[in-house]
Amino acid sequence: MRDGAPPPCDAVAAAFRAHPRSAFLRPAERAQAAYDGPLPIGCGQTNSQPRTVEAMLRLLEPAPGMRVLDVGAGSGWTTALLAHLVGPSGAVHGVELEPELVRFGSANLAATDQPWASIVAAEPGVLGLPQLAPFDRILVSAEPEVLPQTLVEQLGEGGVMVIPVAGVMLRVRRRGMRIERSEHGFYAFVPLR
Repeated sequence: MRDGAPPPCDAVAAAFRAHPRSAFLRPAERAQAAYDGPLPIGCGQTNSQPRTVEAMLRLLEPAPGMRVLDVGAGSGWTTALLAHLVGPSGAVHGVELEPELVRFGSANLAATDQPWASIVAAEPGVLGLPQLAPFDRILVSAEPEVLPQTLVEQLGEGGVMVIPVAGVMLRVRRRGMRIERSEHGFYAFVPLR
């Protein structure tokens, strides 16, 4: 095994192998799929840096059977990776604000043949999908200035959210009325609207 390579039974590494980034990029960017940086997908949005996506998934710890909310689904890549990790006994609900990206991401996701995952258009002025809460996990791929209480409220008991807030990656766990937060490095994302 190569130095630094994840073990073969690593679920996150298996998800990356099953759903290569190139399938979630526009044709003009596909040749750059191996680039470890963000790539444009249209509407001023990006397909996130692979190393960042991997770090967020490891912090999130999705597992088979979980219900997951993917905020800022964009190209559908994170939605597909999450669907792989939760399997057919789970569910992944991607939400995206840009109508063009809802179509693009949904088409990319459909090609993965994981019908337990979907991407829908965000309702203007509403963060997440409160009508489908609670969720076991929430992944947010856009950056607010402060932790959005409305998303915290969509976490179920013991649920975890990974979200970049004001440049810092947070892991948030809900335990009853108490919220546990930990910081995990500095990152730059498009703004959460």
